[in-house]
Amino acid sequence: MQQQSVQLADARATQNLGRQLAMDWLALPQARPILLLEGDLGAGKTSLVQGIALALEIDESITSPTFALAQHYQGRAAGLVHLDLYRLEQSASADELFCQEEEEAQALGALMAVEWPERLSFRPEDAWTLHLDLLDPDDPDAGRLARLER
Repeated sequence: MQQQSVQLADARATQNLGRQLAMDWLALPQARPILLLEGDLGAGKTSLVQGIALALEIDESITSPTFALAQHYQGRAAGLVHLDLYRLEQSASADELFCQEEEEAQALGALMAVEWPERLSFRPEDAWTLHLDLLDPDDPDAGRLARLER
């Protein structure tokens, strides 16, 4: 397993990291990994997904699917399935939704980004995990630390 850490100064840097991750993902052969996004509220998970969407050439506005639970987007480079498990307190519910959306992502050849994967009762095999931490929890503008495991 390979680990990388990078400091992100602001939302633009977080989006740029998302772009780079999407480009790395697109360069892989089929059976591409799922991206698990960990971090506290406001850590930048949705900003990162917005950067992914830019790289996938998705024209729609990307927002957190906290209430919808899942959003599907189609871009010119690839599709995106954006899942947010935050509101699912029961791991069985999170597992069921995840499996349904994983199947859909595979059928579409889409990148699947999962916010709050901690709600799952398992870790998807071969997933990339990105953990975002605010450098100063009292000042979200102070930047973030991103730790990626592939």
